[in-house]
Amino acid sequence: MTLQATIADAATEPLVFDAVLYPHRSLSPRGFWILMTGVSLISFTAGIAFFLIGAWPVLGFFGLDVLLIFVAFRLSYRAARMLERVRLSADSLQIERVSPYGQVRRWSFQPYWVRVALEDPPQLDSVVTIASHGRSVGVGSFLVPGEKAEFASALRAALHGLRAAEPPGRSHA
Repeated sequence: MTLQATIADAATEPLVFDAVLYPHRSLSPRGFWILMTGVSLISFTAGIAFFLIGAWPVLGFFGLDVLLIFVAFRLSYRAARMLERVRLSADSLQIERVSPYGQVRRWSFQPYWVRVALEDPPQLDSVVTIASHGRSVGVGSFLVPGEKAEFASALRAALHGLRAAEPPGRSHA
């Protein structure tokens, strides 16, 4: 699953909510090498067959398709290095986005004023929007609709719990 979220116990951790979102890749690195070995063997065998019947230029095209498949998967794995982290504490809601190239962007919001929006029902191109005081950030654009709804619901619940909790240092005597 591409969504990892935990609601922390306030007694043990200052974070109320901590979620790491990252794109899903169904093919593991080991699976990638097995696939590339299979594609290479099939292409090499077919290329040799064409070479033996006199169509030798076809052999180069079979090598080219292996190279293109390899490059496409490598680009896909690079894009999978992207991640977004959403952390909620009593003092702030922090969003951190790491690009596939390692560039980091951060946003911070005061949690008592944050609104979490997601179109209902979520679509493939929907984005979970976190907004406050005229600023907004979209997160989870790479998640599937069900995961977007799950994330938005968990974040709303954590925000509601934080807002409903009694402020620190204040007691009913």
